Amino acid sequence: MAEISVDGRTFEVADGKRLVLALADNDVDVLHLCGGNARCTTCRVEFSDGEPAAMTVAESAVLEKRELKGKARLSCQIECHGSMAVQPVMRLSNTEFDAPGDRPADSITPEPEWL
Repeated sequence: MAEISVDGRTFEVADGKRLVLALADNDVDVLHLCGGNARCTTCRVEFSDGEPAAMTVAESAVLEKRELKGKARLSCQIECHGSMAVQPVMRLSNTEFDAPGDRPADSITPEPEWL
Protein backbone atom coordinates (compact mmCIF):
# COMPACT_ATOMS: atom_id res chain seq x y z
CA MET A 1 0.00 0.00 0.00
CA ALA A 2 1.06 3.57 -0.74
CA GLU A 3 0.58 6.31 1.84
CA ILE A 4 -0.52 9.73 0.59
CA SER A 5 -0.46 12.87 2.77
CA VAL A 6 -2.36 15.97 1.71
CA ASP A 7 -4.13 18.80 3.51
CA GLY A 8 -3.04 17.53 6.93
CA ARG A 9 -4.41 14.03 6.53
CA THR A 10 -2.99 10.73 5.36
CA PHE A 11 -4.68 7.86 3.54
CA GLU A 12 -3.61 4.58 1.98
CA VAL A 13 -4.17 3.50 -1.61
CA ALA A 14 -3.13 0.46 -3.62
CA ASP A 15 0.39 0.55 -5.01
CA GLY A 16 0.32 1.57 -8.66
CA LYS A 17 -2.90 3.60 -8.45
CA ARG A 18 -2.80 6.83 -10.41
CA LEU A 19 -2.20 9.73 -8.04
CA VAL A 20 -5.01 11.80 -9.61
CA LEU A 21 -7.48 9.00 -8.79
CA ALA A 22 -6.05 8.49 -5.31
CA LEU A 23 -6.69 12.16 -4.60
CA ALA A 24 -10.16 12.30 -6.18
CA ASP A 25 -11.28 9.03 -4.54
CA ASN A 26 -10.30 10.41 -1.14
CA ASP A 27 -12.24 13.66 -1.53
CA VAL A 28 -9.23 15.85 -2.29
CA ASP A 29 -10.29 18.85 -4.35
CA VAL A 30 -8.16 18.49 -7.49
CA LEU A 31 -8.89 19.38 -11.11
CA HIS A 32 -8.34 17.06 -14.08
CA LEU A 33 -10.03 18.91 -16.92
CA CYS A 34 -8.44 16.90 -19.76
CA GLY A 35 -9.53 13.61 -18.18
CA GLY A 36 -6.03 12.68 -17.07
CA ASN A 37 -4.35 12.66 -20.48
CA ALA A 38 -1.33 14.94 -19.78
CA ARG A 39 -2.72 17.84 -21.81
CA CYS A 40 -3.96 20.61 -19.52
CA THR A 41 -1.78 20.67 -16.34
CA THR A 42 -4.81 21.30 -14.09
CA CYS A 43 -4.02 18.15 -12.07
CA ARG A 44 -0.58 19.39 -11.13
CA VAL A 45 0.74 18.91 -7.63
CA GLU A 46 3.77 19.99 -5.65
CA PHE A 47 5.64 17.42 -3.58
CA SER A 48 7.04 18.10 -0.14
CA ASP A 49 8.13 14.46 0.25
CA GLY A 50 8.30 11.26 -1.77
CA GLU A 51 8.42 12.70 -5.27
CA PRO A 52 8.96 9.81 -7.67
CA ALA A 53 12.01 9.92 -9.91
CA ALA A 54 10.18 8.27 -12.82
CA MET A 55 8.43 10.57 -15.27
CA THR A 56 6.52 9.82 -18.45
CA VAL A 57 7.54 11.31 -21.78
CA ALA A 58 4.08 12.95 -21.98
CA GLU A 59 4.47 14.58 -18.56
CA SER A 60 7.96 15.83 -19.35
CA ALA A 61 6.83 17.33 -22.66
CA VAL A 62 3.83 19.21 -21.26
CA LEU A 63 5.75 20.48 -18.22
CA GLU A 64 8.55 21.77 -20.46
CA LYS A 65 6.05 23.42 -22.82
CA ARG A 66 4.34 25.21 -19.92
CA GLU A 67 7.68 26.04 -18.22
CA LEU A 68 6.68 24.00 -15.14
CA LYS A 69 9.39 21.33 -15.19
CA GLY A 70 11.09 21.23 -11.80
CA LYS A 71 8.24 23.21 -10.23
CA ALA A 72 5.29 20.79 -10.33
CA ARG A 73 4.24 17.31 -11.43
CA LEU A 74 1.12 15.99 -13.15
CA SER A 75 -0.83 13.73 -10.82
CA CYS A 76 -2.38 12.00 -13.84
CA GLN A 77 1.05 10.69 -14.85
CA ILE A 78 2.19 9.39 -11.47
CA GLU A 79 1.71 5.94 -9.97
CA CYS A 80 1.46 5.80 -6.18
CA HIS A 81 4.26 3.93 -4.42
CA GLY A 82 5.69 4.36 -0.95
CA SER A 83 5.00 7.51 1.02
CA MET A 84 4.12 10.77 -0.75
CA ALA A 85 3.23 14.22 0.58
CA VAL A 86 1.56 16.40 -2.06
CA GLN A 87 -0.36 19.62 -2.43
CA PRO A 88 -2.72 20.19 -5.37
CA VAL A 89 -1.98 23.46 -7.16
CA MET A 90 -5.36 23.96 -8.85
CA ARG A 91 -8.57 23.21 -6.99
CA LEU A 92 -12.12 23.20 -8.26
CA SER A 93 -13.16 25.33 -5.30
CA ASN A 94 -10.80 28.10 -6.47
CA THR A 95 -12.05 28.23 -10.06
CA GLU A 96 -15.14 29.09 -12.05
CA PHE A 97 -15.53 25.49 -13.29
CA ASP A 98 -18.59 23.43 -12.38
CA ALA A 99 -16.80 20.06 -12.26
CA PRO A 100 -13.22 18.78 -11.95
CA GLY A 101 -13.30 17.04 -15.35
CA ASP A 102 -14.11 13.58 -16.67
CA ARG A 103 -12.90 10.75 -14.46
CA PRO A 104 -9.46 9.60 -15.66
CA ALA A 105 -8.99 5.99 -16.72
CA ASP A 106 -7.55 3.54 -14.19
CA SER A 107 -4.31 3.26 -16.19
CA ILE A 108 -2.01 6.12 -17.16
CA THR A 109 -2.92 7.65 -20.51
CA PRO A 110 -1.43 8.06 -22.97
CA GLU A 111 0.34 4.68 -22.70
CA PRO A 112 3.35 5.59 -20.57
CA GLU A 113 6.87 5.74 -21.93
CA TRP A 114 9.15 6.25 -18.93
CA LEU A 115 12.20 8.50 -18.93
